[in-house]
Amino acid sequence: MTQSNHTPPVSEKLQKVLARAGLGSRREMETAISDGRVKVNSQVAKLGDRVEMRDNVSFDDRPVTLRPENEAPRRVIMYNKPEGELCTRKDPEGRRTVFERLPRLKGERWIAIGRLDINTSGLLLFTTDGELANRLMHPSTQVEREYAVRVMGEVKREHIVAMVDGVMLEDGPARFTDVQEFGGEGINTWFHVVILEGRNREVRRLWESQELTVSRLKRVRYGNIFIDKRAKAGEWIELSQDEVDDLATIANLETRKVPELTPDEKNRWSRDKNKRRPVQTMRKPKRR
Repeated sequence: MTQSNHTPPVSEKLQKVLARAGLGSRREMETAISDGRVKVNSQVAKLGDRVEMRDNVSFDDRPVTLRPENEAPRRVIMYNKPEGELCTRKDPEGRRTVFERLPRLKGERWIAIGRLDINTSGLLLFTTDGELANRLMHPSTQVEREYAVRVMGEVKREHIVAMVDGVMLEDGPARFTDVQEFGGEGINTWFHVVILEGRNREVRRLWESQELTVSRLKRVRYGNIFIDKRAKAGEWIELSQDEVDDLATIANLETRKVPELTPDEKNRWSRDKNKRRPVQTMRKPKRR
């Protein structure tokens, strides 16, 4: 009997394939599947379903182009988030969101790699590759996140030692892997701190555990990407091939060529950039 050389088709988890198609993060896709928004071969999908590249998949009744892992486009942009913006696609109260300022995509969505709360400014990364986002956000990847912090109150050496050794917060132990003083006096002392997770308000809560208050917080680095003058507050820039490859290496993914913008995309992105002028830092009105 001869051995067949035919390789059986590979199946993958549905949420992973949808994330790779640029429709959202894996978590967002799991929610969409649970909500009945996804169909596979005309049948409403359920969590746990696996698909092959030959299957017909639709999202909100629109066909989805399934791509093998090595063909999915991978773009990454860096956005300099101002204070006062929300890391959500839509806000019921009509407040400004970070997604309003990003360049528009056709057939894909920008997926946020982590979040910043409304009162935190600085570096946010967005990608079209859901698997890259998932890997970089997962606690097991241990990606460094660096913040500039202005602290109110007298910071003593024992406070720093306690936060580096680790303190118990309501959702488990937390610690800074590095703390460096960056100048200032009294209630305006600045520090740079590094954490390896992205839990909600983790930096603020670590300082609060020492009865100290954070008055300003700005993320300045995510992995190998530093915020720089290429993007002012409220502006974004697309990362270079080398920068995207470095992120892929951290995420333990194969590097992949960043697709060039089509002429239509170039025009659209340019118009979007011109429409989205940098925001002005909120200032108190001058007294007359």
